[in-house]
Amino acid sequence: MPDSSFDAIIVGAGLAGLVAAAELISAGRRVAILDQEPRGSLGGQAWWSFGGLFLVDSPEQRRMGIKDSVDLAWQDWLGTAAFDRDEDDWARQWAREYVEFAAGEKRHWLRSLGVSFFPVVGWAERGAGVAYGHGNSVPRFHITWGTGPGVLAPFLKILDGGVSSGRLSVLNRHRVDGILTTDGRVTGVAGTILEDDSAPRGIPSSRTVTGDFTYDADAVLMSTGGIGGNASLVRGNWPERLGTPPARMLIGVPAHVDGRGLGIVRSAGGRIVNEDRMWHYTEGIQNWNPIWPGHGIRILPGPSSLWLDPTGSRLPAPLYPGFDTLGTLEHLTRNGFDHSWFVLNQSIIEKEFALSGSEQNPDLTGKDLKLLARRVLPGAPGPVEAFKRHGADFIVADDVDTLARKMRDASPDGKLDVEQVRREISWRDSQVTNEFSKDAQITALRGARRYRGDRLIRVASPCRLTDPQAGPLIAVKLHLLTRKTLGGVQTDLDSQVLDYEGRPILGLYAAGELAGFGGGGLHGYRALEGTFLGGCLFSGRKAGRAMATATR
Repeated sequence: MPDSSFDAIIVGAGLAGLVAAAELISAGRRVAILDQEPRGSLGGQAWWSFGGLFLVDSPEQRRMGIKDSVDLAWQDWLGTAAFDRDEDDWARQWAREYVEFAAGEKRHWLRSLGVSFFPVVGWAERGAGVAYGHGNSVPRFHITWGTGPGVLAPFLKILDGGVSSGRLSVLNRHRVDGILTTDGRVTGVAGTILEDDSAPRGIPSSRTVTGDFTYDADAVLMSTGGIGGNASLVRGNWPERLGTPPARMLIGVPAHVDGRGLGIVRSAGGRIVNEDRMWHYTEGIQNWNPIWPGHGIRILPGPSSLWLDPTGSRLPAPLYPGFDTLGTLEHLTRNGFDHSWFVLNQSIIEKEFALSGSEQNPDLTGKDLKLLARRVLPGAPGPVEAFKRHGADFIVADDVDTLARKMRDASPDGKLDVEQVRREISWRDSQVTNEFSKDAQITALRGARRYRGDRLIRVASPCRLTDPQAGPLIAVKLHLLTRKTLGGVQTDLDSQVLDYEGRPILGLYAAGELAGFGGGGLHGYRALEGTFLGGCLFSGRKAGRAMATATR
């Protein structure tokens, strides 16, 4: 670039920012991407993701016998989001457009870029047990072939072309500290240059300052992500409705997801809303081979495991694995618990356990068909077995008494009642001896197996936990795991940042998690899953197109 002036500046090199940059480059604009991390972190959190995308009435769904529609998806979205605030007006409009996008142009657009999908559609967030309420009425979780890196690939290709053509500058180790304005309009950014650092992706990088910078632009996009890597901010924004913030949490995103961008936009006059809305998981396990501090991995469970609280008592219906993430979180934290337990057996772990993250799914990420075929063979997936062997949170035993005692020994608060664990396992096993049951979880897993996708690769045949043919017994200690920020910068439908009077701040845009994935929180209180990457794609595309028009 001949000088320090661009048509558009994008702050943050995550998925939303890359999508916006791709749109701007395709429109012929001169763009700079500024990011505080080394070049190896390009793509941000999206690179680490499982690559799940929310689609409605897709060919993949229809081939699996799933009947879906915009009306049903919108009903599910409203029941899940539970919008109830004045500031939810923009978020609701964003949500409606996103559901229509997921049912319409989204799949065709991604396919045209070279993105493809695993043929079996997953059923995440199965719901809270009522027709109008939280949860997906039907399976909608489409796994990208190539997981998170597969989602990023087409946009990185466009960016490479932009660099070659001279339309794009990628400026790593450039940490934006403030937004510049002239006569009420945003005109650029200022910040500090950090020392070179070759830290691999996800590893915390140096914060030593070596200089400063100022760059001018007609439009600035803030897309720096949420607060999930900053435990103090998570606790500071913790909502009263979820009880007391846990003393101990695992961290589900790299340390650079620190929430700095929210403060920068606030200082520029942008309105931040719904900061108390967040999405954290209850099925976190300590990574035996960690990359960032406090690194946790989420188990993606099927519905069969027995879920116990730290006392050894079963969680109440319908808090079953994979049904209601925030409902389970609320139950645990309001009771003062910071962990829980899955109890299962080898048969269940082989069929039902998956781990979230591109690095935990080498078959899907690497598009390796031979490795993928092993999922239908006996034995748990390799990464799951590695956690079972090396993970601090896995206990294996041949009998209930030994398992329960080991669980007690792994409970530092001493609350776990060994006798209660025995009773819960016995009661649960009494309900799987025939096709009839008064246990709602057993009924639910039998219902899940009526879906061909679950029966093939996701839900084990109902059996007693203590069946010697299905053993050994396994207990997994589960921790709370930080992940997503659901609130954020309020934007209009063109991704323009709004001030506290509801007026657009000229030249300033926000997208991705920083904007609550659009409008300051298009998910409301809860998410249907597959909607975080999708929200970054959608809001980044809208922002890029709006900025291209504004800088024409």
